Amino acid sequence: MNQADLVFVVSDMFIPDKCSDIPEQFKSSLSPGKLQYVLSLGNIGSRESYDWLKSLSNNFHAVKGEFDEANYPETKVVQIGEFKIGMIHGHQVTPWGDPEALANIQRQLNCDILLSGHTHVNSVSIYDGKYYINPGSISGAYSPLNPDPIPSFILMVIQGDYAIVYIYELNDKSKKFDVSKMEFTKNSSELKNVESNDVEEEEEQEVEGENEGN
Repeated sequence: MNQADLVFVVSDMFIPDKCSDIPEQFKSSLSPGKLQYVLSLGNIGSRESYDWLKSLSNNFHAVKGEFDEANYPETKVVQIGEFKIGMIHGHQVTPWGDPEALANIQRQLNCDILLSGHTHVNSVSIYDGKYYINPGSISGAYSPLNPDPIPSFILMVIQGDYAIVYIYELNDKSKKFDVSKMEFTKNSSELKNVESNDVEEEEEQEVEGENEGN
């Protein structure tokens, strides 16, 4: 059986420019040694934030946001399992977040999954047979498109040609995670919404169990 990889997808931290830190609930759940890959889609902010992301996994990949000073590439393609995963921040395409504009990038990169940020709104969608994932802003940083975003990030479990996507959002009232779970295979052209509910201990154990099985 193929190895299962746990992939952390993050974007638009903007620390300290727009936020002092990411929510502590997020940071405490993302410990070093748990993740096989960290994929950053830009606008990290401080050196300390960069160092924290780097500490989470030896497989750290980043692309450049419009406010990043570091010399990251504009786009990148990473192979995980049987998926070619394309990365772009998203400020380079217009209209921002537009499906066809992102599809043009997907075709240029020839990838199965395109990751993008910039909108500060998380989303998982399928367009013309390819998968598009946006983790939102992990710190809840404001933007012209979204002045009051919900802090969010994404964990993916990839095993061969099969992927599970967990969208983690911080519930402003309960201060706990809300989690949506979706799954798809490389060539299915179908995105299945498995569940969407407040995070419970068994959901945490499911992700951790898949990681421990590596």
